[in-house]
Amino acid sequence: MKRAISMTLMIPLLFALGCSRGVIGGAAVGAGAAGAAYEYQNKKAIKSLEEDWKNGKISKDEFLRRKKEVENRSLIY
Repeated sequence: MKRAISMTLMIPLLFALGCSRGVIGGAAVGAGAAGAAYEYQNKKAIKSLEEDWKNGKISKDEFLRRKKEVENRSLIY
């Protein structure tokens, strides 16, 4: 009888733990995708800055200042 009661209490607990892992895993995948999109935006910003500098739209000092801002918020650059 005690075994049946303990199993009745354990099954919902195990089910809840199993669901939690799936939710956490899904959140991790979502965060990874968001991070990748953020880094892609940083890459585009650097490329745009380089083009503006080459075309004479911004000075070298402005280019370096803005590039440093992008690098500070990026994990890759």
